[in-house]
Amino acid sequence: MPIAQALVTRYFQLIVNRQFAEAERELERVKQKMQRTEWNRGYFRALYGMYLSRKNTDDYAFFSKVDVSDKVALNDHRKEFLVHMGNGLHGDFDRGYFSAWADCMRILSRMNIPAPEKASGEEKIETLKSDKSQATIANFLKEAQEAKEAKEDS
Repeated sequence: MPIAQALVTRYFQLIVNRQFAEAERELERVKQKMQRTEWNRGYFRALYGMYLSRKNTDDYAFFSKVDVSDKVALNDHRKEFLVHMGNGLHGDFDRGYFSAWADCMRILSRMNIPAPEKASGEEKIETLKSDKSQATIANFLKEAQEAKEAKEDS
């Protein structure tokens, strides 16, 4: 019995939206409906790894680095995972693992996920007003500018 794509699609939507409690329940449903094969074990391990890396916001994990709003990049990643999936040198576990990632990239590329907003303009620098000994770059630049103006006036 193949893995129900509706469950997997819902699971990917939940982890992208950071709804971890519901995603964990959905992952358990996927696990219960899977047959015990090496391919399915690899597929499930990939799903579980996606959940963990998204939940723990691991900066070094692949999922954390993927721009989910970039459709071209998602399709490129999907093609790469499909190549690995079709590689005869990989075992069933690995092919299942790469298949889960290919499915993830396919589903994410079909979702309408807005690009994260980039900060525009100047950033506000917070300093402790009560702590006069606190050195900040803003204070340094301000003092340097004042010293330059004082030198020009004399």
